[in-house]
Amino acid sequence: MNGKRLYRTEGPYKMLAGVCGGIAEYFDVDPTLVRVGWVIAFFAGSFGFWAYLVCALIVPRKSDVYPHL
Repeated sequence: MNGKRLYRTEGPYKMLAGVCGGIAEYFDVDPTLVRVGWVIAFFAGSFGFWAYLVCALIVPRKSDVYPHL
């Protein structure tokens, strides 16, 4: 295991709860692409809303995962 953990971003890269920014950092992709994917999922039957809500409640913040950064 390479020590990479999923987290919600904080600071200037955070839009709502930081879920998309954290997923983008984890997979090393542009956060805008992740956000567009969430919006598409939201309008495709509200799955995106529920998935985002669950992630916002369950996924820890970056400062909780990496307190030394």
